[in-house]
Amino acid sequence: MNNEQYHSVPVKEKQMNIISIKAIEDIGYDLQDSVFLKSLAPEENTRCRRGLYFQDGKRRVDYILTYHIKKSSSSRRHTSRLRDNAFTRTLRRGRAPPAPAAREDAEAGSPDLSMDHHDDDKCLRREEFERNLVEMGLELERDEETKTPGVGFVKIHAPWSVLCREAEFMKLKMPTKKVYEVKHSSGVMEKINAFISKLTDPLHPNLEENRIQKAKHLSYPFSREKQHLFDLSDKDSFFDSKTRSSLVFEVLKRTKCTKAKFSMGITSLLGSGVYLAAYPLHDGDVDGENAEPNDRKLLYEEWASYSVFYKYQPIGLVRKYFGEKIGLYFAWLGVYTQMLIPASLVGVIVFLYGCVTVDDDIPSMEICDQRKNITMCPLCDRVCSYWNLSTACGTARASHLFDNPATVFFSIFMALWAAFFMEHWKRRQMRLNYEWDLTGFEEEEDHPRAEYEFRVMQKSLKKDHKSQPEKEKLTCRDRFPAYMTNLIMMLLMIGVTFAIVFGVILYRISTKAALAMSSNPMTRSNVRLTVKTTAAIINLVVILILDEVYGAVARWLTVLEVPKTDKSFEERLIFKTFILKFVNAFTPIIYIAFFRGRLGGRPGSYLYVFESYRMEECAHGGCLMELCIQLSITMLGKQLIQNNLFEIGVPKLKKLIRYIKSKRGSFQEEEYEKKLQRYETDYFLEPFVGLTPEYMEMIIQFGFVTLFVASFPLAPLFALLNNIIEIRLDAKKFVAELRRPDAARGKDIGIWYNILRGVAKVAVIVNAFVISFTSDFIPRLVYQYMYSPDGSMHGFLNHTLSYFNVSHFQNGTAPLDPFHLGFHVDICRYKDYREPPWSPTPYEISKEFWAVLAARLAFVIVFQNVVMLMSDVVDWIIPDIPKDISLQIHKEKILMMDLFMKEEQGKTRLEDGCKETSPLTRSRSASHTACRNY
Repeated sequence: MNNEQYHSVPVKEKQMNIISIKAIEDIGYDLQDSVFLKSLAPEENTRCRRGLYFQDGKRRVDYILTYHIKKSSSSRRHTSRLRDNAFTRTLRRGRAPPAPAAREDAEAGSPDLSMDHHDDDKCLRREEFERNLVEMGLELERDEETKTPGVGFVKIHAPWSVLCREAEFMKLKMPTKKVYEVKHSSGVMEKINAFISKLTDPLHPNLEENRIQKAKHLSYPFSREKQHLFDLSDKDSFFDSKTRSSLVFEVLKRTKCTKAKFSMGITSLLGSGVYLAAYPLHDGDVDGENAEPNDRKLLYEEWASYSVFYKYQPIGLVRKYFGEKIGLYFAWLGVYTQMLIPASLVGVIVFLYGCVTVDDDIPSMEICDQRKNITMCPLCDRVCSYWNLSTACGTARASHLFDNPATVFFSIFMALWAAFFMEHWKRRQMRLNYEWDLTGFEEEEDHPRAEYEFRVMQKSLKKDHKSQPEKEKLTCRDRFPAYMTNLIMMLLMIGVTFAIVFGVILYRISTKAALAMSSNPMTRSNVRLTVKTTAAIINLVVILILDEVYGAVARWLTVLEVPKTDKSFEERLIFKTFILKFVNAFTPIIYIAFFRGRLGGRPGSYLYVFESYRMEECAHGGCLMELCIQLSITMLGKQLIQNNLFEIGVPKLKKLIRYIKSKRGSFQEEEYEKKLQRYETDYFLEPFVGLTPEYMEMIIQFGFVTLFVASFPLAPLFALLNNIIEIRLDAKKFVAELRRPDAARGKDIGIWYNILRGVAKVAVIVNAFVISFTSDFIPRLVYQYMYSPDGSMHGFLNHTLSYFNVSHFQNGTAPLDPFHLGFHVDICRYKDYREPPWSPTPYEISKEFWAVLAARLAFVIVFQNVVMLMSDVVDWIIPDIPKDISLQIHKEKILMMDLFMKEEQGKTRLEDGCKETSPLTRSRSASHTACRNY
């Protein structure tokens, strides 16, 4: 783990004197409240006032525990204050306070001021847990006299010995004194890289990490026996704040409280309400008069600001401040956003190609040709009449923008793009693992979650007291009711999604029939567009609502399963959430792409729902245009509403409400906020709930970009624009609006990579079916090479339309106004491959249908196999580990072996020198001293 330095100006801490608590203890307990508060007031010490240090102004606060305190009167506050400060002094001396004294203090005062049994039990658990923390070597300081009513704070500091011990337990790689030269590419590649570096220099944030590092410290797992290998000249900065807090968190997870006959760790204590929250502190403020230079302020200026949207992310600083897992998320998001740039350019070119060639498309020109005067069959029963095909001219021309030969090329390109993206990310991930000293890192099993420990405790209490609770565990039999609940609820939620999609189908059918009866000609002429757009908007609103519902349901179902570790909980939650949200987002799109227009039947033999609603058909020119409308509205709506409204608008609205409520006392509120200490300010921030929502949002977007990209080539462009904002939005949220997360190590993005690979593989198959069955690409090829008399597309329109004798309508389904077009209609046309009514087998499927179907299936097989083969070739050609990184890793191993060999040789020579006898006692004594020092 590198101990990098990120700064623009040197940070200088102000040194000021404070009043010793020991002096207060000597005064006695008969002081007045005002005098006591004045003595403890830390305004005279700037570092203490900011809440980043203990009262002595020297020991840094590495972690904070908060708990609920109950105060009824001033006398109660005075008693509690004296007791707590006595307890604090005891903790500082490293001795546990006697339990009887604690009970006497708890019972001091009048009966109406004593805590109830539940609060007293929590207090006893806290005292035991904090005594155990002191025994583990941590130093604690309690603060109940804050500006935050009802909340007490326990400040935790880890001394150097504890940090060294925990770093050795966790096998943290730390930089040694050994520095070696990092060789970059040489020759022509070096010149090319230097030229590219100069071009992209304005895109890099103004940080030292962006300078090309020509030297690197050799890293080695920290060991107390080999401290001489590391540069310990400045022990205060050897472990940065993120590392210190993560080491303290490991101690908190390992420390147990045995009250109530069962063992409880920090997670159990948080779950049972013994502590309200546990979090590390931010390094300082991001703005204002107290905002001295720190990593948080630097991140706010160079990363979380919208004014630097065009710059690269300072990933090294993000990792240094938030830890490896959050750093990997933003690194992955940056790679994904960069890869969207070429995809967006190609998508725009494909769209422009459709715009340029729309006037040369023969089938759409034939549709728009009013001289053909093709009479089409009614779109609904009774209220809909016959219509002229030329009225669908606009839809046909718009369909060509997305249904042209270029979309086939774009689908192949996007499949290869997904493969390149995966390979590029794997190489980037390996480079980060090397730079962050994570090579060889293996994740260890997490500590049990609070809910799991509580369930095990409940199970053990139900059994005989002779049984040992620590040997108990939850079995499949214990979880069977939860598993059945999960299965039933998942099927129920998926059924709800299908039901809503079916409801929107009924809306489209009924609305289309109602608008067709309108007396307004403009309304009747825009029936299809009105119904498509409103239905897509309804789908979007339902998807947004169900997204929130499904997220809560998935978390509730995962909690029911009671997974043992946080990793298991996260993976199960991700799986359930992804399934529900994926089905929710893509079910309406899948219906339009593959089912709409294929279940309706034919004139005279339509398929009905509830015996009155006729299944809807695709517009002439295929369902691809309707699929594009649905996909674009859903994708853009989710990005604009969920990202802008939920993530930007809601916090701003809350802030506005707070401002309006405190407008009268705005000056007093501002002064109040200035007096809050760092740990109080962080307490009011939102708690960090994990990276699952962030990843999930991007994975669903990745599905929109890859799964149905054949119908919407502009999807990568809109995803790119969204992600440029998303990166800065998430950055600002992490830096300024959330409590600082516990730094977690990780060498990859975990289960998300497998989900991405799965979506990319499915995307190849989905796009093959979209091109083959949803668009008219295959029917056009079949006509041009099998049925066209001159090898052109002339006559394709007539080839795809079948004939129907209007006398064969079922009773009650014929149009009420058969003379709508001004003449009597005997034969109408509809889009299908069926025999005409005058053939020996009227309305039966024609041989052209089977020829087109065979071509469709053949295209699907050939397309997906060729594209997947090309993706595998890309995977095989591009190595997962960059060559320079593999060479550097090998070089580090050799240098480490040389370092230890030299150390061993030096130790051997020193031992040989110690064995030599010397006539001078001083020399012999000096020799022995050297041996011992070594």
